[in-house]
Amino acid sequence: MIGAHVPVLTLGDVLLVTVQGDLDDQTAEYLRQDITRAVAETTATGVVIDVSGVEVVDSFLGRVLADIAATVKLLAARTVVAGIRPAVAITLVELGLTLPGLCTALHVEQALRLLREPSGTHRGAHPRQGGV
Repeated sequence: MIGAHVPVLTLGDVLLVTVQGDLDDQTAEYLRQDITRAVAETTATGVVIDVSGVEVVDSFLGRVLADIAATVKLLAARTVVAGIRPAVAITLVELGLTLPGLCTALHVEQALRLLREPSGTHRGAHPRQGGV
């Protein structure tokens, strides 16, 4: 995926971003800009970033995900990253990127459930804060 925009879909008050394939730095930057713009221009209260199609995450992309979550939080919405593959989780930890404050879910359905619950009360599904 070279310099392409990743579609941001609106599902009620949640934005869904499905990342397919590995992202180059330019596409990751587009992703950051597009999500931030979409949150600001809509009434979205949550963002799900589905990375189940991503096989490689480097330190830059890890920081981009953390930055997106921080920016979205400043815009009064929450971010859940869904579908991190085991190999990606291991790589992130080996790079020292445990992504504190980033909420993760095993799959999109769990992420949507987490966003529908009031902030701080996560019954059933367990959000994964501060790490992978």
